[in-house]
Amino acid sequence: MPNALLGIDTGGTFTDFVHLDGELLRVHKVLSRPDAPQEAILQGIREMGLEEAVRAGDVRIIHGTTVATNAVLEGKGVRTAYVTNRGLGDVLLIGRQTRRELYNLTPIPPEKPFDEELIFEVDCRMDAKGNIVEPLTNESIESLKTAIDRAAPDSVAINLLFSFVDERHEVQLENAIRESRFVSRSSMVLPEYREYERGVTTWMNAWIGPIIHGYLTDLSERLSPAHVSIMQSSGLTIAAAQASTRAVNLLLSGPAGGLSASAFVGKRCDSVQLMTFDMGGTSTDVALLDGEIQLTRNGHINNFPVGVPMADIHTIGAGGGSIAWIDDGGLLQVGPASAGAAPGPACYGRGGNHATVTDANLVLGRLQSDAFLGGSMTLDPDASLAAIDTLAEKLGLSTVEVAAGIVRLANEHMTEALRVISVQRGFDPRAFTLICFGGAGGLHVCDLAENLEMTRCLVPVNGGVLSAFGMLTASPGREIVRTHTALVEDTTNEHLEMLFDAMRRSGEEDLGKEGVDIAQATPGVDARYAGQTFTISVPFSDLEQLETDFVLEHERLYGHRLEKPVEIVNLRLHLEGAQPAISLPAPSATEADTGKTVSMSGFEKPVRLLPRAALAAGETFEGPALITERHSTTLVKSGWNGEIDADGNLHLTR
Repeated sequence: MPNALLGIDTGGTFTDFVHLDGELLRVHKVLSRPDAPQEAILQGIREMGLEEAVRAGDVRIIHGTTVATNAVLEGKGVRTAYVTNRGLGDVLLIGRQTRRELYNLTPIPPEKPFDEELIFEVDCRMDAKGNIVEPLTNESIESLKTAIDRAAPDSVAINLLFSFVDERHEVQLENAIRESRFVSRSSMVLPEYREYERGVTTWMNAWIGPIIHGYLTDLSERLSPAHVSIMQSSGLTIAAAQASTRAVNLLLSGPAGGLSASAFVGKRCDSVQLMTFDMGGTSTDVALLDGEIQLTRNGHINNFPVGVPMADIHTIGAGGGSIAWIDDGGLLQVGPASAGAAPGPACYGRGGNHATVTDANLVLGRLQSDAFLGGSMTLDPDASLAAIDTLAEKLGLSTVEVAAGIVRLANEHMTEALRVISVQRGFDPRAFTLICFGGAGGLHVCDLAENLEMTRCLVPVNGGVLSAFGMLTASPGREIVRTHTALVEDTTNEHLEMLFDAMRRSGEEDLGKEGVDIAQATPGVDARYAGQTFTISVPFSDLEQLETDFVLEHERLYGHRLEKPVEIVNLRLHLEGAQPAISLPAPSATEADTGKTVSMSGFEKPVRLLPRAALAAGETFEGPALITERHSTTLVKSGWNGEIDADGNLHLTR
């Protein structure tokens, strides 16, 4: 396999590239093409001079894609049929019967993308132990095929009762249908109990599956013979050929790259307790790390449950391109609408006339118009002034006051997001280090840390493209789940180990198709007190330790323990191949500190302007300072001290 690696992260505004060949590391950015993301990828490869290496197959490409996410958020899936047992056709339509407006007696029913005309019921049934109650006959299969052919959907989702116990009926239906259509079956997508969640996840995989399949097939062909892998929502990579059938596993593909890189950077500098803050042009993603990426099995997108394991990331519509506006009450608001890549903020000079967070930072002097993207893209301060002036006139304030208000509002939105993943979950932010990345993160990191009374921040080297770098640090792997319900007291270690062995063999076969050997296998279980509805995930070594870990975790989360037997619900197995060997170049000062200063609103004296390339390992400085680099800018406020570590990362302490 090639030694040269190319990480590509497609964001809403920019597509980022990190190329690592030996110890030579290069980074690059191009504006994204939401209508054709692969075109931006090919443009970046050309601009980096990597076309020949890609055509020769000398580069291994790992890609974080937003195609799956955008298809779901924009409701642009394909016409999808849903197949289930007789009598269960309304499961997706009924859902959990929960209300978003609890006390509204006349709520507006939420729009559901499920087409009732494309819901089909088939005569067959298994019980909870996998015993056949009603067989699936050839007549039933042919009748279903005829009905589906008449409706002519683009894809089909199959979700039968208790298919997680025995998949035979689903496999029979898949074999009968798949020749002419894209098919997803729940026993492959999510072999886990909970009929509604499993059904929605399987339907969503079928709904966007053909889009992902077409995109990845086209991209792989145009990058052939280079080996292309895709980042999954779990932080593990998967070969593009296999990813094309697992679209629902790619919903957090890009953001997961940032977490992978954060965990990598944190381990290298002994900062394993991290709160991550990824501020791009369109959105901000925050997460909490304690050495490893934390996964959730209760993820949601567009108010629909996604049951596959995914990084526990909280996302808000606050980025550099977030648009400032005035509401009906005359109050200034920021986001969630974004100017995106086209036309972008007003200062991009691409036709945008809305004031954004980026425009506000430029007006306040926090961004240098001639240093954006290393000088390859010049910002237009006059356009930013004009856009913010429009708001200032309506508010009766000065342009600078409105710009400062836009930044403060954006900071409040992002601070609240950080509180959601820390304080609201019982974690004290002051015990963590705030690691920031994304093109806009460094401008706000000190403000957010001060809002949360945090005293440590970490600004990684090349933080503006850290998610793309994270593609290089991720390992190939799978998260495998199987429902197995049993009281702890009624099972044995030997029986569970037999089940885990079967899961491992299945994972080995799947990873073997990519030529990957398993380097790490970590078992875990979802457990609950008997009679409870929801579960807690804990590691598994033996049953006695499992019970102890569950009780302690339940007490930590809910403040009490119960005198009830503990029940196992799901078995989980984390399989991971060997992590790529990453050799980072030693940092050195490649530019001179010219001693230049800049005037910035909110600072009484001119602020020191420091090129990051002028800071060598071990160098220290005091704030205030504005640190510029090719793909991001960092504002170090008064009262903060900075130090460069051996990898070139910037550590800030207050």
